[in-house]
Amino acid sequence: MPKKRVTAPVEREREHPARLDLIHEMINRYPDLPPEAIFKEDMLRTGLAFSPEALRLAARFKSKAYFIFSFDLVPLAEMAQQEHLYAPEEIALEGGPYDFRRTIVSVRLNPRSPYRVDVVQGQAVLKLEGTPIADVYFEPVPAYYTRTLSNGKRVIDIAPTIEWGYLVYLTVYRICQYFGEHEECRFCDINENYRQQIAAGRPYTGVKSIEEILEALEIIQETDTVSQAYTITGGSITTRLKGLTEVDFYARYAEAIERAFPRRWISKMVVQALPKDEVKKFKDAGVQIYHPNYEVWDERLFALLCPGKARFIGHREWVRRILDAAEIFGPTHVIPNFVAGIEMAKPYGFQTVDEAIASTAEGLDFFMSHGICPRFTTWCPEPLTALGPQNPQGAPLEYHVRLLRVWRDTHAKYRLPVPPGYGDPGIGRAVFSVSAFMDVIDVGHGSTMAASRDGTESADARRMHTG
Repeated sequence: MPKKRVTAPVEREREHPARLDLIHEMINRYPDLPPEAIFKEDMLRTGLAFSPEALRLAARFKSKAYFIFSFDLVPLAEMAQQEHLYAPEEIALEGGPYDFRRTIVSVRLNPRSPYRVDVVQGQAVLKLEGTPIADVYFEPVPAYYTRTLSNGKRVIDIAPTIEWGYLVYLTVYRICQYFGEHEECRFCDINENYRQQIAAGRPYTGVKSIEEILEALEIIQETDTVSQAYTITGGSITTRLKGLTEVDFYARYAEAIERAFPRRWISKMVVQALPKDEVKKFKDAGVQIYHPNYEVWDERLFALLCPGKARFIGHREWVRRILDAAEIFGPTHVIPNFVAGIEMAKPYGFQTVDEAIASTAEGLDFFMSHGICPRFTTWCPEPLTALGPQNPQGAPLEYHVRLLRVWRDTHAKYRLPVPPGYGDPGIGRAVFSVSAFMDVIDVGHGSTMAASRDGTESADARRMHTG
């Protein structure tokens, strides 16, 4: 018999309620959402602390790879326990007082977080302000993480995996050519993270060669059955890199991978919104899913928060290119990301949750009405970004909770399929770790692409594998 869900009286009159009171308030106000998803969004915007005992335990498992951004709320230099060397990539939460169904959460380090992983009688436990929430489990080190390439580089540095091993993440260019405050996206720390990783002495290849990528994937192919997709990504290229334009630079990786491992993985490309004739090169190279991330829906905020993208491409042109890409890949295989929460970032963003949700909902309705299903990453206010120091708490939890409902309900309204390339949907099954959109997805609204309940591969994934 399942355990009864825990709720607690809400002290609504308190001006500054404790974090657990706030969580309970959200659970009570939005009973149609899984409590696990509410906790998950709060952890993603707040980060996680680890006790020394928890770090020692986590060090025996799969470690944080810093695959593109830092996704931390403090710089590496300020981590007194050197958490970045021992912390896990993700944690799985199960059981505990709230009877958690398995929930995968990306680890965003914050030694000052009210969320703390500790060890109690040999078991890792998540606590919020000292109150136990759920048991914590770490992902075992995959066999390929112990291997090195012929040049001595580790597989974890060239082809790490996230989403509990589902996704091979290939950041083939670790720097972005939108440089400085007049061009860099104000929420992004890709360039600063590269600098801090190099300063910390971490092997952090700036431009990964095709040969390195293929050798790493060959090792994964020999030893792994969990990974189902790969992402090719990196910083924007506004001029040329190694004499190549952005589309030509990135497309050659997909072409080489698909030639060596045809349809072994679902292939995804995360780069800028490019013109239709250039996007077709990705399709011709074997890319199956295209992610031209639009970051934020509001045109005014796009110009303020993404100044380089606004100047080089522009918001309206970016949106038009997303629609054009649907003609190349099909609407369901164009999945642009936005950074959930920057709509409320000081000093530029909306002042109220109502305004921010209305704007984001407008964008979701626009794209989903065209059959295009955006997904989102919960904003992590990294301190080395322009917005981080001014917004250490990120956006209010209420914004993130209401966004989950808007996304879920708009997805159901247009009867869209489960977004391909993200694994199984639904609470207790989802592996996407940087937001809870897959945890709350409605698998009962008639989609023929939803994953089956017996744990077998979804119909969509089978089609992707067979081409």
